[in-house]
Amino acid sequence: MRLMTLGLMAIEQGWWAHTAGRFGLVLAVTLVFAALGHLVRGVTRSGAVAGAIVCFALFAGAGPGGFAALLTVFALTWAATRFGLSRKQRSGTAERGEGRTAAQVLANIGVAATCSVFFAALDAPVLLLAMVAALAEAAADTVSSECGQALSGNARLITTFERVPAGTDGGITLAGTLSGAVAAMLVSTVTVVAGILPSRWLSIVTLAGVLGMLIDSLLGALCERRGWVGNDAVNFTGTAFAAVIAATFADLVS
Repeated sequence: MRLMTLGLMAIEQGWWAHTAGRFGLVLAVTLVFAALGHLVRGVTRSGAVAGAIVCFALFAGAGPGGFAALLTVFALTWAATRFGLSRKQRSGTAERGEGRTAAQVLANIGVAATCSVFFAALDAPVLLLAMVAALAEAAADTVSSECGQALSGNARLITTFERVPAGTDGGITLAGTLSGAVAAMLVSTVTVVAGILPSRWLSIVTLAGVLGMLIDSLLGALCERRGWVGNDAVNFTGTAFAAVIAATFADLVS
């Protein structure tokens, strides 16, 4: 009995050592990521705190692959925001220089972080699909908007195809839409390479991300332009739609 007790204690201590080590790694990566985001002016101080929270959730729930996907989203959106910056500054469509706030970070990554946490708790693979689709949409939305403003002088309203200035809520451009689709595919590809998703789901999560991006534009035209909702609410809803679309497609084909 004593030997059994000692054995169980050893196993328990080994488990706690492994868990503590993983927790320490996740925490360290999270803090470095948040500090880096603030250093390059990708996020404000509050945005860095929110970024640390979502980074921890993604890394803890989905492992290094979840962090790799988040890092890809950050890199793509950071680069897109600075692409054609002088032109966007002249037209008045450039983002504020201090970076994204906590509300903006949570609006774009909150759905993915939530899916990651629930995946860790429930071990339901469909939640990984939803998580990746939400991240793909977040990247696609920002990249399409920023590249569209940098490359096109005018856009078309998604509801009526009326010509509007680039940067108008609900406005879409060919260059922006294609750029957004590429961004969604890149984020999805990273998760496949990282081993989060099998390659057969690549097209589904990419498509879900693109559809979420278009829904974001539709909500921008129908609701945001009228002042019914703000941009953060639209962004959150777009990522949520992408997650639901991916989960629904997975259920239909499985």
